[in-house]
Amino acid sequence: MQQAHAVAIDARRRLRPAGIAFGGDYNPEQWPEEVWAEDVSLMKEAGVSLVTAGIFSWAKVEPRPGEYDFTWFDRVMDNLAGAGVAVCLATMTASPPPWLSRLHPHILPETADGRRMWPGGRQHYCPSSGVYRSHATRLVERLATRYADHPALEMWHIGNEYGCHTPMCWCDESAADFRRWLSDRYGTVDALNDAWSTAFWAQGYDSFDEVLPPRLAPTFPNPAQQLDFARFSDDALLRCYLAEKEVLRRVTPDVPVTTNFIGVHKPVDAFRWAAEEDVVSVDVYQDPHDQDTHIAAGFIFDVTRSARGGQPWMLMEQAPGAVNWRDRNGPKPPGRMRLWSWQAVAQGADAVLYFQWRQSRGGAEKYHSAMLPHGGTGTRTFREVRELGHELASVPEIAGTRCAADVALVLDWNSWWALELDSHPSTALDQMEIALAHYRPLFEAGVVCDVVPPDRDLSGYRLVVVPNLYLLRERDATRLTDFVRGGGHLLVSFFSGIVDDCDRVHLGGYPAPLRDVLGLHVEEFWPLPEDGTVDVRHQDGTVGHADLWSEVVVPEGARTVAAFDSGPLTGQPAVTRHPFGEGSAWYVATRLAPEAMRTLMDEVCRTAGAGPVLAGLPERVQATVREGDGGRFVFLLNHGPEQVEVGLPEPMTDALAQGTPPSDRVTLPGAGVAVLRKP
Repeated sequence: MQQAHAVAIDARRRLRPAGIAFGGDYNPEQWPEEVWAEDVSLMKEAGVSLVTAGIFSWAKVEPRPGEYDFTWFDRVMDNLAGAGVAVCLATMTASPPPWLSRLHPHILPETADGRRMWPGGRQHYCPSSGVYRSHATRLVERLATRYADHPALEMWHIGNEYGCHTPMCWCDESAADFRRWLSDRYGTVDALNDAWSTAFWAQGYDSFDEVLPPRLAPTFPNPAQQLDFARFSDDALLRCYLAEKEVLRRVTPDVPVTTNFIGVHKPVDAFRWAAEEDVVSVDVYQDPHDQDTHIAAGFIFDVTRSARGGQPWMLMEQAPGAVNWRDRNGPKPPGRMRLWSWQAVAQGADAVLYFQWRQSRGGAEKYHSAMLPHGGTGTRTFREVRELGHELASVPEIAGTRCAADVALVLDWNSWWALELDSHPSTALDQMEIALAHYRPLFEAGVVCDVVPPDRDLSGYRLVVVPNLYLLRERDATRLTDFVRGGGHLLVSFFSGIVDDCDRVHLGGYPAPLRDVLGLHVEEFWPLPEDGTVDVRHQDGTVGHADLWSEVVVPEGARTVAAFDSGPLTGQPAVTRHPFGEGSAWYVATRLAPEAMRTLMDEVCRTAGAGPVLAGLPERVQATVREGDGGRFVFLLNHGPEQVEVGLPEPMTDALAQGTPPSDRVTLPGAGVAVLRKP
C-alpha cells in the first residue's frame, strides 16, 4: 500500500472528537501550501475537532485519467492528524474533472427538453451513467486503500449534496436505465399499463422499449409516469451513493459513512437514504432576512433526527454569516450564528460544522462566508466562531444524549412527489408550506415533534399529525386506523388519502382508506381562488380565517368542531372530530390561518395529553430536552430580539454560565441560550 505519512500510523487509534464535534469543510487545494500551517494553527485556536476534506479534490488528485497524485493530500491529512483534528474524508466524486466529460461527453446530463448541461459548475454527470460510476468507484478504491489506516480518518463523506443541481436526467442512458427499473418494478408491460392507467389517451405500451422518461410533451405527461420517474431518479442517485459505499465497506469496514442532505430536499427521500447511512448529516442555511427561519430550520432538524429513529446527527454545513446564492444575502446578526448552532444541538445534533473553513479568494462561492473570513482573525465572524467552538467543548457530556417526542408529523416523499403534480384540483398545494403550517404551532407551543414516514411504528406517540398525505397505501391507512383504535389521537388535513401508490383514486368516496376512522366522507373539492379566504367559526363562537382550499364534508359519525362561516360552504363542517375505538380522529378541510391553527393544535394536544417541555414559555422561546447517560439537559433558546425571563419547575444550573448558583428563573437576552441541568 502506497503511503508516505509523517505521522506514525496506528490502525487502532482514531482522533475521535470528544463531545460535540466542531469544524467545517476544509479545501486546502484552493491555497498555496504555505497557508496550510496557519490553517491548522488557527483551527486549534478556534477549537476545531473535525473537518470534512477532499469534497472537490478529484481534478487535483487525478489530473489525467488513471494518473493519481495523493502526495499533497498526504500532507494535508498528516497536518490535521498532527494538530489533533479528525477528518470526515470525502470520496471526491461530487464534481468530475474536465477530462472525464471531454473523453466521455455522454456522461453529461440532459434536461426534459433535450438540452445538454455542460461542465463549468458542479454535479455535471448523469446519475445513470455507468462510465461516471466506474471512474468514481475507481477513485474511491484508491482513496480508501491509501487512507484506510490513517489516524485522522474518522468518517467517510460520500459524494456531496446529492440531487442539488442534477436531481434528474432525461438523456438516452437515463431512458434505458428507467426502462430497466420499470421492468424490475412491474415485471410485465401489462402490469405497467395497469399501474399507469394507459388506457387513457391511448398511451398503452406493447413493450418496455417504447417507454421514455416524461420528456417535454404537448400537454400533461402521464401522472403515474411522472411519479415513477421521481422514484427512479431518487433511486439512480442512491445507486451512485451505494456503489461508493460498497467499496468503502469492503476496504474500511470499521469506518462509518454519511452523506449530506440539503435540508428537506424533494428529489431525495431522506428516510430511505438514512437506512444506508451510519450517521445522518444535513446542510441548513437559515435566512437572516426571515424572522421565522428558525422554525423552518427546526423542521429540518427534526426530520434529520427522526430519519434514524432519534439517533444523534451531524449539522454538516451552515454559514457563519452570509451565503452567496440568494438574491439578497444578509449576514447573521451578532449572536444568531451561536443561537442557531445551539438550536441544532438542542434538537439532537452531535456535530456543528460549516461551509467552509477559509473563505475562497475566487470561484462561485468567494462571497459565501467562512469560519476564517477574507478579513482574517480580527473579524467578528472569527471571534464568534472561536467562542462557540470553546463553548461547545465545555459540555462534552451532551454528546450521545437524545430527544424524545410525544407527537409525530407524517411526511412521505412518494406522496410529496404525487401531490405536486399537474392536472390536480389546485396546483397551489405545496407540501413543505403545508407541513410547516402544521409544524409551526407545535414548535411555538414548545411541543417536541418527530417527523416520520407513514410506515413507521406509531405506538409510542400520543398524537400523530398528517398534513396532506395525498398518496396513501392501504397498509399505512390501516396503521393509522389501528393507532387511533388503540387510544392514539390523529389529526388529518384536507386532500389526504386520495390516491394509491400508482396515483389511482381510491374508490368508495374520498378519503376512502380513512373514511371509517375519520367518520366522514368528502363529496367535493372546492379549492379557493388565488388570494381567496373564508371565515371559520369554532363551536365556542370564535371566528378565524382560512385560505387555499375547502371541501364539502359529509359527517358519518364525526361531529363538527368548526364550520365555514362565509362563502358557498357556509354552515358546512370545516373541522371535525370523531371518537374511534379508544382514541379520536380530527379532520381539517381547509388551511387555517396561523392563529386559528395554533388554537386548534393546542386543543388537539390537550386532548391527546401531549404537553410542552415547559409550560408558559415567552413568545419566540424554544425549549427542548436531551437526556441519556450524560444526564438530562434542558435547552432554552430565545429567538426573539428582546430579553425575557423563563420560570423553571425547579432550581437548575446553566452549564454555559460557569459558577452561577442554581435558580428557578432564567434571564435570556435576545438570541440568548441556556443549557440547564439539575445541580
